[in-house]
Amino acid sequence: MKALLVSGLSTIVAGTGAMLALHTWTGLDPMHTVISSYAFHPGGWLLPTSLTLFAAGGALTAEGLRRAGASGGVVVLVVAWAVSMFLIGAFPTDRPGVPLSLSGGIHRYAAFAAFLAMPAAGMLWARTRPRYARAVRVLSSIALGALLLVVIPYVVRMCGIPLADDEVPAGLTQRVVVVSELGVLALAGLSMLRPASRRAAQRSQGAVSPILA
Repeated sequence: MKALLVSGLSTIVAGTGAMLALHTWTGLDPMHTVISSYAFHPGGWLLPTSLTLFAAGGALTAEGLRRAGASGGVVVLVVAWAVSMFLIGAFPTDRPGVPLSLSGGIHRYAAFAAFLAMPAAGMLWARTRPRYARAVRVLSSIALGALLLVVIPYVVRMCGIPLADDEVPAGLTQRVVVVSELGVLALAGLSMLRPASRRAAQRSQGAVSPILA
């Protein structure tokens, strides 16, 4: 169980490193440029690489949480997040100005599913696991609030109101969602590591005590 959680956290860190490298490489404006658009620029291969690492980290963490006794609802939501992350990377979005394709549609709705699944998992986990519960609840609330800001421009455009990308900080709100959700996932994994370490220490002390006596 501990090995799964450590592997999951390490994979998430690796995915974060790939995402940061992508941002540094492209030099695009993170305030208005959505993350999906980075796929069309030099170094764009780092985007599916990062998302695949996030997906693998989420799957490993979900299995570690399951073995550690986390509720089934939390595990299912984390798995849903991981699957959605994989789909986001496997099916790139469409280039600007191009009608929505099958790949673009899968990308869009998988992203929405991922953005919704992790805050829900965090809120559910915070009700059942007191460790880091407050931090997880705060991060989940931030993710949900930022998700609302991400969706608003799409709704406005669907209503026929023209809205240019440079008129809304879509890139910023999207990054707030991603960062807060990765924080929720990391805290969930860390919360399960500490009890495991404490039980191991207690077992060691119990084994030494009879000898000292």
